[in-house]
Amino acid sequence: MRVLLLGANGQLGTDLRRVAEERSDVELIPWTRDELDVEDLEGIGTKLESVQFDVLVNCTSYHKTDEVEDNGTKAVAVNAHAVREMAEACHSSGAGFVHISTDYVFGGTADRPYRETDCPGPINVYGASKYMGERLGMQAHPETLILRVASLFGVAGASGKGGNFVETMLRIAREKGEVRVIDDMYMSPTSTRFVGEALLDLLEAGAPPGAYHCVNSEPASWFEFADEIIRLAGIPARVIPIGSSEFATRALRPPYSVLDNGKLASAVGTPESWRESLRTYLAEKGHI
Repeated sequence: MRVLLLGANGQLGTDLRRVAEERSDVELIPWTRDELDVEDLEGIGTKLESVQFDVLVNCTSYHKTDEVEDNGTKAVAVNAHAVREMAEACHSSGAGFVHISTDYVFGGTADRPYRETDCPGPINVYGASKYMGERLGMQAHPETLILRVASLFGVAGASGKGGNFVETMLRIAREKGEVRVIDDMYMSPTSTRFVGEALLDLLEAGAPPGAYHCVNSEPASWFEFADEIIRLAGIPARVIPIGSSEFATRALRPPYSVLDNGKLASAVGTPESWRESLRTYLAEKGHI
């Protein structure tokens, strides 16, 4: 299976490359912005025609959630219109297409984990642009696989975000002896290595097209996530719960964006819990 990966240097792209290297049946072609700038919408199709591949995996995204609020035009171009161009190119060549989306397509009003069949209702520009990308991708290429991910942590850290939540908590805890973390917002902490493994498993299993919630098992509040990070790392620091009202942000965040991964489990097996993935991550990074 010849896989063309866009966004190869990002947090998810880096771990997908690492997972692919461990599989003899996957040949991965890593492209960065140097090979394809997805802001150049007119050039996407031509660039993709220049290389042969079986599946295109799109890990590119304009994901600086607060910044995106004031840059909607760029967000729609990168997160939606570029996706349509990729999907059209894949459809024309007969290649598969995998698009990475987000839990932020949901508004956060559910009283249970969101399923793939639930109606999205994003409350910020980032989520709206990503949902538009999902729809345009499926319209252009009905065989598209959409993987909704959430609250990612991986060895490379998130480009433009100064690392990831895990590394930020460890740094603050060591520097200040305490961290203050929101305890009234719930999500699905997820390892990028896990996403990479699940993505390739879905492709190898020939999973039907459509959306999959590709997250580790078990929900958590940001406070619970931080508390486990500090506990596993053995740092003598206090983790102090605070309300989201004490931490104002430019963009609204859904108070509850936990994703149900039952469909993914049926396709490739039950995902491990975020606690297990976190322990593996911390050990690999030398924190425990």
